[in-house]
Order: sequence, then structure tokens, then C-alpha cells
Amino acid sequence: MTSPSSITIRRPDDWHVHLRDDEMLLAVAPFTANVFARAIIMPNLKKPVSTTADATAYRKRIINATSKSAGGSGFTPLMTAYLTDNTSAADIENGFKTGVFTAAKLYPAGATTNSESGVTDIEKISAVVEKMEELSMPLLVHGEVTNPEIDIFDREAVFIDRVLEPLLSKHPALKVVFEHITTSQAVHFVRAQGPRVGATITAHHLMINRSDMFRGGIRPHLYCLPIAKREGHRLSLIEAATSGEKSFFLGTDTAPHTVHAKESACGCAGIFSSPAAIEMYAGVFDDAGALDKLETFASLNGPAFYGMEANSDEITLHRETWKIPETIDVGGGEKVSPFMAGSEINWMIS
Repeated sequence: MTSPSSITIRRPDDWHVHLRDDEMLLAVAPFTANVFARAIIMPNLKKPVSTTADATAYRKRIINATSKSAGGSGFTPLMTAYLTDNTSAADIENGFKTGVFTAAKLYPAGATTNSESGVTDIEKISAVVEKMEELSMPLLVHGEVTNPEIDIFDREAVFIDRVLEPLLSKHPALKVVFEHITTSQAVHFVRAQGPRVGATITAHHLMINRSDMFRGGIRPHLYCLPIAKREGHRLSLIEAATSGEKSFFLGTDTAPHTVHAKESACGCAGIFSSPAAIEMYAGVFDDAGALDKLETFASLNGPAFYGMEANSDEITLHRETWKIPETIDVGGGEKVSPFMAGSEINWMIS
């Protein structure tokens, strides 16, 4: 069957975004706001967004950064709370009931960028989790253990066994989003849990495997956490994303770092995909013969999980080759390099 030359879908949402702050925020936020109607904003700034007051202030900065962009007037940032060992259940409840917080984010301490203040032991936030379960407030999980004795490629699978499965057994009504899943084990686990567990899948985990990070030398701009896995896992993610199943939805995990930070002796983890995210998803779905499932994954499943209406406006993508820029200026003489920088892709937003 011939693939169509264009596709129109409801305007998508991005259910996992890092916008950073200050000059970086000003430079990268419009790429998300111009395409996506809503985005779940990650709270792992250098000073974590851990209270209702923090989130209120950060949301104002995001709105200011996106208000003049092409799609900014219709963009809604959805704020999350950075959970720590000392998070107040009362503040989480207040932030959720007043509409400031959409969800709360669990970073195991030391798991990824700016996660040093994260949770050291899941039992230390038991009161918070109980309150979230009562409120039907989603818990967003960075699903990796941080024990250095566990191989980095196994940390997601071990997290399922040691942390996530016991947590869900203890809290049978808790809603959980298993963020940026990377393994076939995660796909199987999410499917087995039913509608209370969702999972975001990134464009880059659909497009690269762990060998790509070393193809022709070390490729620091492909380094992310959770790290890309074997090819078999990538194929499992494609199958899940294109299945149309309600548990799987779009979350880019776009996470910009300056070129200097990525190419330093201890390069930062994170892939900046927002300049061409929906176009790259379209390419993956096209290659899989599943363009008819793109709207379900990108525009319908996420809102349904979060109890929101799908967007009423639409975007159209058409088949046209264009080149992703090599770098993007972020001020102060610094630049960021997008995912697949300098590469040609075959879909473009009309």
C-alpha cells in the first residue's frame, strides 16, 4: 500500500519536556510551544521545582518565554512537583487541588541530570504517595535504580522488579506514568498493569539503539538516560508505540544541554529533539506502515490518561525532505545541537 503524501492529526501534546531556565528556556521553549498544545514540564532545574510556589513562578517564566512564539498563545505548560525525601503531602495536595500541579515526579537520587535532591528511599515519601493515590494524582517515574553495582543497561528492568512492582502492589489505586521506557520488559510490564499505568516513549529511543552511540567513535549527543538499549528493545518500543494501545503515548524527553556540556570530559545526559520531534515520530510511524496510528499515540492517548479532552485544532504534516540544523544559538555565545543534527528527514509540518 502506498504511503500518503500528507497526514492531518489533532494537535499533539508532549507529555515529557525539559525546558530548563533563563536563556536556555527562552531559546528552546518555542520549539515545543509552536507544535504542541500542552506539555508536562519536568521540574529538575538546578534549584528543583519542589513546591507549589516554585511551580507557580516557573510556569510564569515559561509563559513569558512562549507567549510571542508562533503557537505560544495556545500553549499550556502543565507543571510537576519534584519529589524529595522531605516533600510535604499537604503542599502536594494544595498544588494539585488549586490546579498548579498536574502530577509529581519521582527521581531516584542520582539517576539523571539535577537529580541529586531526589528520593533516596521510596518509603520516605509514603505519605506523599498515599495522598496522591487518594487524589488520583499521577506519579511520574524515572524508572532506573541507581545502585552502581547494577549494569547501566539493566537499571530499568531491575527498577521494575525492586521498586515499581512493589509500589503498585502497595498502592492499588495509584496512577503511574512510566517515563521514557526503553526495554521490552517495560513494554510487557505496562501492558500487564492495565489502564492505571501509562508510558511515554521518546522519538530517539524509537530511532537509535546502543550501538549508534559508538558508531564511528563516541557520539556524545546520543547519550541519554535511560540509555539506549539493544536493537530488540528498540523494535519492541516501535511495536508498542504503533499498536494504538491506550497505555502508550508521546513524550519526547527533549533535554537540551549546550554543545560544550555535551562534548566535555564528563558529558551531560540528554537529547534535544524538540526542533523536529513530531516530524521524526511521523517518520518512524511511516517506516512501520502505521501512519494511521500516529494521531492515537501523539494526540489522543495522553489526554485520555490524564483525564483531559483531546485538542480540537489540527496540524498537517506533508512528505518533504529538509535538513535539521547543526546548532541553535542559546545566547551568551553558547549553542545546542539538536538530535539528528545536519540529517535529512522526510516529513515537515505544513
